Amino acid sequence: MKKHIHVTCAIIERDGLVLAAQRSAGMSMPRKWEFPGGKIRPDEKPEECLCREIDEELGIQIVTTRPLKPATHDYSTFTITLYPFICSIISGKMKLNEHAAITWLPPEKLATLDWAEADLPVLAAYCRKAKK
Repeated sequence: MKKHIHVTCAIIERDGLVLAAQRSAGMSMPRKWEFPGGKIRPDEKPEECLCREIDEELGIQIVTTRPLKPATHDYSTFTITLYPFICSIISGKMKLNEHAAITWLPPEKLATLDWAEADLPVLAAYCRKAKK
């Protein structure tokens, strides 16, 4: 049976732009783009996980403003369920502790990046909402 991991991801909005983070060469799925976040610990609420992970990965503090529908993706060796939240930065200075790069793009340009497969349904759902 494949491992099933539960991961939060942040769709961080600022001034009409959205943050995308590029996975580093040493990470699984190297150089793919993703919404940053991380694995939910036992007895941890998704929102708490996301705030902790974004502080660890990017050195910023966020507030979640609204959840999106979770999305599950089957990779060949594991299954992942992403719990996306639309977020805003409340404090901190951005620094890359795990990712190779970040970019801020308008929602309609996000699909031009080479995304991790699990993030694609989250991206599509977010972009549909952004058009409304």
